[in-house]
Amino acid sequence: MKMRPGVEVAGLSDVGCQRDNNEDSYAYWEPEDDAIFQRLGRLAIVADGMGGTEGGQHASRIAVETLLESYQVADSADDPQQRLINAFADANASVHHQAQENPALRGMGTTLTAIALVANRLYFAHVGDSRLYLLQAGELRRLTHDHSLVARLVENGIVRPEDAEKHPQKHVLTAAVGVTDAVQPDVPDEPLSLERGDILLLCTDGLWGQMTDSEIVGLLSSKAPMAACRALVDLAKAHGGPDNITVQVAKIV
Repeated sequence: MKMRPGVEVAGLSDVGCQRDNNEDSYAYWEPEDDAIFQRLGRLAIVADGMGGTEGGQHASRIAVETLLESYQVADSADDPQQRLINAFADANASVHHQAQENPALRGMGTTLTAIALVANRLYFAHVGDSRLYLLQAGELRRLTHDHSLVARLVENGIVRPEDAEKHPQKHVLTAAVGVTDAVQPDVPDEPLSLERGDILLLCTDGLWGQMTDSEIVGLLSSKAPMAACRALVDLAKAHGGPDNITVQVAKIV
């Protein structure tokens, strides 16, 4: 794949310390053609499958592959944000169809978080509890909202934010790709403008659930993207690593 200057990108996925298989998937893409690159930019995706060993693996893989293919369709929308929305609809349809066709895969689904970097503009779409963070001027911002039962309980004042990470139902999702015949991803109102030195982090809950924001900031700000990926995964495993761990880091250089 042609890797253009301007952004340093790295990704890593690990089974973790307590799982036998990896139900996460991730991908990075940028087009070979420079004219297409000017319009579509770079694409990065993470997904965390659910629905049992076989179902989870299939769901995340199908969603990532479909999103990649759909985003590149020649006659799709000109706007990268609309392309992401269309691609999420296609990914949802693909996963849902496979689940309906194969009894062994019934009930499978996946989180899905994707970004498109076009020049200095950030577009994204999101379903589930994988996350997208932006580290800008030393401040870590979470750009996505968890579609989870505990997040809803916190919003309604039933659970305190400080208790959310230890809640027994923290992994129960309220939205996922492929579970129903339609999905509505969260998207920003406008693309975000990025500056030199900004760092983007996409990750599954196997990463963010095992560390604090300050730990994330420390590793992202002190290491190059590939080294940061390794250090983040190692820290999640040092903290127990109960789930699969997947991370992508993109630094504007």
